[in-house]
Amino acid sequence: MNRPEIFEEVRLHRNASERERIDNMSELYAVINSIECLEKVFIRDCISPKEYTGACSKLLVHYKAAFKLVKGSEFPKVEDFMKKFRLNCPSALERIKEDRPITIRDDKGNTSKCIAEIVALFITISDHLKLNIHAVDDLHPNLNELYVSMCAMSSLPDDFEGKLKVKLWLDKLSEMSASEELSDEQARQMAFELDTAYNSFSRFLHST
Repeated sequence: MNRPEIFEEVRLHRNASERERIDNMSELYAVINSIECLEKVFIRDCISPKEYTGACSKLLVHYKAAFKLVKGSEFPKVEDFMKKFRLNCPSALERIKEDRPITIRDDKGNTSKCIAEIVALFITISDHLKLNIHAVDDLHPNLNELYVSMCAMSSLPDDFEGKLKVKLWLDKLSEMSASEELSDEQARQMAFELDTAYNSFSRFLHST
């Protein structure tokens, strides 16, 4: 039997628009699965609360961006998307609905959002430094956003050690030109002091 069409590649899209739509849905599918896996790993005590909080905060940010590209008449709610593609991720759905890591208390105000943003930014900046990303124009935006978020958290004292350390490095970067880079020694010191600031912030959360 000579039927060459049997061996033809099956295409999921016919044009660039359909391809982009499928890519967006794939991204959302992957993010939801990742949140579900993270929840299971945390429940089994295979990851520390600090690592979990940072990872979950970042994934929730990614989820919002991914769902925004998919949301529409076909998928008005994330539950519709999960039902369509048979995504059995109850823990991820709960996390998405609460919009916060399980380690962060919900005070029904803006504090929980500030905390999630602060944790995610600390982790992001730390990751940049570990990857030897030392350019001012790469580090300054996230550091500035981190300081703004810390200032927006009303329960955090003005003289809080962690906030002062963040402000110190923000001032240093502001004095440099965008094209400049931190030296290896400066980057190492910045990583150390921001890690100290993050630990202080974690202790503050547990004490309140």
